[in-house]
Amino acid sequence: MSRAALLVLADGRFPAGGHAHSGGAEPAVEAGRIRDAGELAGYCRGRLHTTGLTSAALAAAAARGLDPLELDEAADARTPAAALRATARRLGRQLLRAARATWPGPELDALAAARPRGAHQPVVLGVTARAAGLTPLDAAYCAAYETVSGPATAVVRLLSLDPFEATAVLAGLAPALDRVAEEATGYAERAAAEGSAALPAASGPLLDIMAQAHAAWPVRLFAS
Repeated sequence: MSRAALLVLADGRFPAGGHAHSGGAEPAVEAGRIRDAGELAGYCRGRLHTTGLTSAALAAAAARGLDPLELDEAADARTPAAALRATARRLGRQLLRAARATWPGPELDALAAARPRGAHQPVVLGVTARAAGLTPLDAAYCAAYETVSGPATAVVRLLSLDPFEATAVLAGLAPALDRVAEEATGYAERAAAEGSAALPAASGPLLDIMAQAHAAWPVRLFAS
């Protein structure tokens, strides 16, 4: 195992397309739900414990070696908003391209062949982590961190928020990130024994509603 591979995969400069997405922060800012660093922290914490936990568990399960096609169907069932399903597959397709160039291997090739239009991003992330020699816990950390780092980075642009404040928000979430990553890995272990139905299905209904509305905006800064 190379822990340095985790740094490469979690780096915001990894060419997986995440920089073009706000993680729901753009419609939240427009609606007045995020106006400063304190509200950003609350938004990120809520996202982490709902969709973040679900994504981290899917990623950990894929890194654990569970069938990625079954996990992709499980991800579909856990993503009720059509806009978010489309986003997850678009990001998964971009991540898969980058992963196959960085850590080429048969599992990534097989997933690309089975899902030419893209698998859900957390599932691809887990298979990528496995190809890079990382653990399910590493994959869970990466997925959980992406859940909050995307909105934090986007709000710096959307509100001209001081980047030091945004970074402080992420640092303040570190204990919660630890707990979510460990909980998600536990779910992945249960899924290995009981099947994908054992994975969590935590969600944020308001995130789904905002995502559908945002997808119809004629002008927007971020793709999602």
